[in-house]
Amino acid sequence: MVMYRRNRVEGGTYFFTVALQDRKRAYLVDHIDDLRKSVRYALRKQPLHIDAWVVLPEHMHALWTLPPGDDDYSGRWKNIKGRFSHLLVAAGEPIRKNARNE
Repeated sequence: MVMYRRNRVEGGTYFFTVALQDRKRAYLVDHIDDLRKSVRYALRKQPLHIDAWVVLPEHMHALWTLPPGDDDYSGRWKNIKGRFSHLLVAAGEPIRKNARNE
């Protein structure tokens, strides 16, 4: 198990790289509208400023600045990923729980 050291700074600016579990899929670009819906959903729950965002077929990079007094970037990613996964399943995509064990 990977142990991450996470630096939490309230109101900080953070750079993220987020990859699909199955890097052979192109879900991020094939379902870009669902990704956008997922981000809007998360922003309604917990606003932030998106400084930059790059979406590639199997991974994405994001630069976010959180509001003053807020350091909950992980909650925002949880909302985005959960909503996106839900929309993929609704679209009939074969989502695997653990692609590494196959």
